[in-house]
Amino acid sequence: MIIVLKPHPTAEMIRHVVARIEELGFTPHLSQGVARTIIGVIGDEDRLQAEPLRAIEGVEQVVPILKPFKLASREFHPEESIFDIKGVKVGGGHLMMIAGPCAIESEERLVEIAEKVKEAGANVLRGGAFKPRTSPYSFQGLGEDGLKILKAAGERFGMPVVTEVMDPRQVDLVVDYTDIIQIGARNMQNFDLLKEVGRTRTAVLLKRGMSATVKDLLMSAEYVLAQGNKQVILCERGVRSFEDSTRNMLDLSIVPNAKGQSHLPIIVDPSHATGRPDLIPAMARASVAAGADGVHIEVHSCPEKALSDGPQALLPAQYARLMDELRQLAEIMGKTIDAAEGVSV
Repeated sequence: MIIVLKPHPTAEMIRHVVARIEELGFTPHLSQGVARTIIGVIGDEDRLQAEPLRAIEGVEQVVPILKPFKLASREFHPEESIFDIKGVKVGGGHLMMIAGPCAIESEERLVEIAEKVKEAGANVLRGGAFKPRTSPYSFQGLGEDGLKILKAAGERFGMPVVTEVMDPRQVDLVVDYTDIIQIGARNMQNFDLLKEVGRTRTAVLLKRGMSATVKDLLMSAEYVLAQGNKQVILCERGVRSFEDSTRNMLDLSIVPNAKGQSHLPIIVDPSHATGRPDLIPAMARASVAAGADGVHIEVHSCPEKALSDGPQALLPAQYARLMDELRQLAEIMGKTIDAAEGVSV
């Protein structure tokens, strides 16, 4: 349920409504837009129906939210959310361009790749320190040593960094080193992990599960939002299908679909979706054309020596050509790509 306040409410009026909601045993979530102030009320809506909420001073309208995801819905937050992460914005026409290797292998290798993707126009550096692998014998990541390398590279090149967390016990450690916490596809419905990252105030990149519906993805986002962390970025990375010529099936319909239901930004990862460098550029362009708020691409300077997912990584020169194309497409569509320092290019 959402409570719409009358135009230009006073701070005291807002405090009174929030206090009354809490007295009734419900959790309020305040959203102040340009024209309206809305308070989302989380709890048993059947109980709320019996309360005279419209009689509270300053309340203009009480509207039930029919969707199971309340805080992620357009009803609660009609305008698109825009998040600013160290000067890099995502949402509302700002494109987040994430690039880097699948796994952090060494300081020398990461610095080499970071320099190239930064020159090409990427504004967020990615790299995995903890790697969820299908085989227990595959490279599992460098752990905290990898996090230290990633943070140092981000500071050196002035780029926010994103890395994956796999376990609730890792969250505090990862928050010390990263600007965006990635929840991978395998953990999209790890609800204890979602609640733990929701208690932080670090932005969250939430990847769609391999068999998850749009509703499933938004319900997972709701777990994070319900804990107070409002910065959730959705990510489409392909779903399982019968097709075996690509790693997964890229579902671009999710972009306008999710945007119609939710205010949260959504980006696309064509690297994991296709698993093929020859398809990544076309799918990246298609993602931006579909309205995505950015793309997430794996780049490696020597894919044949990569310790993880080398076959799906673009070379730095390939990524630079793609970024030139995406800048032109963004300009046509009236979107901007913020440089890592926060300057639009």
